[in-house]
Amino acid sequence: MMFGAPFVPVEILFFLRMILKDISLPLEEWGIFADCKNFLREVEINDCHTRHMEHTRSGSDILVRLDPGEEIHASLKELSNVLGFDAAAITSGIGRTRDNQYGYMNGEGVYQRRPLDPPSELVSLSGNIARTERGDPFTHIHCCWSDDDNNVHAGHMFQATVHVVAEIHLRIMDHATMTRCPLAEFELLGLEFA
Repeated sequence: MMFGAPFVPVEILFFLRMILKDISLPLEEWGIFADCKNFLREVEINDCHTRHMEHTRSGSDILVRLDPGEEIHASLKELSNVLGFDAAAITSGIGRTRDNQYGYMNGEGVYQRRPLDPPSELVSLSGNIARTERGDPFTHIHCCWSDDDNNVHAGHMFQATVHVVAEIHLRIMDHATMTRCPLAEFELLGLEFA
């Protein structure tokens, strides 16, 4: 094989995939790049998506790294279950995401959704994590993206899938009890404190 190292940074893999994935030459005509194409195929099958969310904790602060393919809401809910916390402030988040869906609540209390499918820079993310009345984790996140033309898209985040990386800071609120409960006139679970 052309690459003998057991670890290749994900940025290099993405770059090589972009260059090589659409070249339709038969493998025998790739010359010295045949090993590279085989390597990418092997990495995709065996290793590309084996990295998963990781975190580190210092007191009440948690720094989370999400990897390609991980959805932000689902990952943070999973983390709250794994670590067993009921309340947290999401103080910041940056990265690059795709298949984003964001929006706002209109005057009638109904969310209006907008897609932002292409990969975009996640320049700001904040919100909180609480539990529903049934005990399930609930994430409420607002964020801001910059597309490749530096146009800003911001609002309530319905979904975002990590394209390259997402780095998110949480502050655990060990002594707070926060519960998400339905509000009669709005498409929203309101935050209540006990």
